[in-house]
Amino acid sequence: MVSTMYAVCVGGAAFALFFLYDLNSVLWKNRLLHGSFTLGCLLLLAATAGDLWIAWPGSGLLHPVRLMCLAAAAMCLALLVYTLFFALPFDETYRQSQDEERHVCDRGMYALCRHPGILWFFFLYLLLGLAMTPSPLLYHGLFYSLCNFLYAVFQDLWTFPRTFCDYRQYQLKTPFLLPTPASLRRAVETGRAPRRSL
Repeated sequence: MVSTMYAVCVGGAAFALFFLYDLNSVLWKNRLLHGSFTLGCLLLLAATAGDLWIAWPGSGLLHPVRLMCLAAAAMCLALLVYTLFFALPFDETYRQSQDEERHVCDRGMYALCRHPGILWFFFLYLLLGLAMTPSPLLYHGLFYSLCNFLYAVFQDLWTFPRTFCDYRQYQLKTPFLLPTPASLRRAVETGRAPRRSL
């Protein structure tokens, strides 16, 4: 119960900071509030680390199925980090001023769907939760995934149309979350987005 309250409070605070980051990037552009994204990531990491710390001793991780889940979770983590920090130009996405007109990145990972990070995030927590069963990490991960989905909906409807001058066109040609055969083909064909595309 204490673990669940901790995870919900800390994880919920993390996503509140993500929402604050988006609001600030459009409305206020305050330098201090710009750090809310990084702080949110640290809080989410702390909540997850707390769950792992509690689950680790009794998880029996040497079981082959658990090891496979952990290996697949590590791959999802790598894809998530790549999607958020390497598939997009880091400086332009997270550091530079948002004042000038910006164009959406619609190549590589972001041709697959508009929010590919949600997919890797969901499977990361699902696989970690399965590897650590019977810990509450699985349920906490589902809660974080729901928060992440709501965050993406907010970005798709409010933040990104105000941030990128061509986001409406991007919405018409790229699926929101679930890739299609055409979007998968486009993602493979376009590869990693060049630095100038965002």
